[in-house]
Amino acid sequence: MKTKIALIGSREFLERVQTSIASDLNGIELVPYIYGEPQEASKLMKDITPCDAVLFSGALPYFFSEQACRTLTVPVLYLEQDETALVTSLLYILHHHRIEPDRVSIDLMDRSFIDHAQSDLHLKNPPQYVMDYKESLPHNFNINDYTDFHRQLFQDGKTEMALTSIHAVYDRLIELQIPCMRMIDPAKSLIRAIDEAYSQSLLSKRKAATIAAVRLSVQQWDGEHEHLHEFARLMKGSLQKHGDDAYTIYSNRGSIEHFLESTDFPSLFQLEHPVLAGFGYGHTAAQAEANAETALSFAKKVDCDGCAFILNEDKELSGPYPDKSKKQHLKNDTPEMLSLAKQLKLSPSNLSKIIQFSKSRSSRDFTAAELSDYMQITRRSTERILKKLVDNGSAKIIGEEMTYAQGRPRAIYELTFPIY
Repeated sequence: MKTKIALIGSREFLERVQTSIASDLNGIELVPYIYGEPQEASKLMKDITPCDAVLFSGALPYFFSEQACRTLTVPVLYLEQDETALVTSLLYILHHHRIEPDRVSIDLMDRSFIDHAQSDLHLKNPPQYVMDYKESLPHNFNINDYTDFHRQLFQDGKTEMALTSIHAVYDRLIELQIPCMRMIDPAKSLIRAIDEAYSQSLLSKRKAATIAAVRLSVQQWDGEHEHLHEFARLMKGSLQKHGDDAYTIYSNRGSIEHFLESTDFPSLFQLEHPVLAGFGYGHTAAQAEANAETALSFAKKVDCDGCAFILNEDKELSGPYPDKSKKQHLKNDTPEMLSLAKQLKLSPSNLSKIIQFSKSRSSRDFTAAELSDYMQITRRSTERILKKLVDNGSAKIIGEEMTYAQGRPRAIYELTFPIY
């Protein structure tokens, strides 16, 4: 089945795409949506039929539609204007009309493109009359300002031609009988943008199909399961019981994210008894379950009646929901971190947790019990890690504390390797 991309642009842009490159796009179907002026693009959102991605012809229609695009569940991209389009257009004008760049008025996305082109090409007569719309989007943009900009310069005899990247401005200048040309979008740039939309759609599908597990801990449950079965149905998953008050829902990431964005999600925490939840994503069922269990362990540490955390396959932790959301990174895979883990003879995951533990504390010193509680591992495992750190000089014992009348005093540690 072909990948369907909704292509939003002016009539001239869409006709050019259909005649110049559409036949070269294997496995891709372009569905055109036409606007008269960029501001009208947002109104087309309600007309888009099911598709795999949405591609705008430029930054203008995209920014005017940005609010409406937030409801879309497919990738949204736009054709980015760059120096290639500018240089190609100026070369066309010079070659076919014999007009120097300094006699051309130009409107474009970003004025810096002019500086880059001048620096790269060492232009003797660089463009002087330039108007960009980068800072005016979307609230301060007025299409009449750009038409008047080109018109006034031509009538004053300062320019011989207008180069515009706004198709509606081109149409108005033609009506005013002012020599003008649309900015040329090179075929290579168009193909690259469509290929990117295609790649993003495939990535989005793979991401949505990622395995998801939801660990639920329901306190003082009276055996009435209809609510949990209903939530499993909303997540398009199956419910399984683990122990007296623990349940797991198995589904996929796309269904879970749809549930999280729906009005049904907050009701999960409005049951008679508090619900703690951990959402986990993974490339395998085992990874999803492990991430869900880790996310649930964070929910259990929060002082609230009911809440949830989400841990994805990249070890990014979000939560607590539903009241607020903040992200943490539970994975460090930089070359420096891997090198340090090897030097300290620790796994990267344990090293990451120790660093995050240290950063979360107001004091440098800690005990094995405190680290064990944070890492959610046994005291014996924690002491083995600390012995390894002490033996290779990455931690040191700086004191002891006696919290009980009997028994051995507990060592107080301090890390000696860089953590920032």
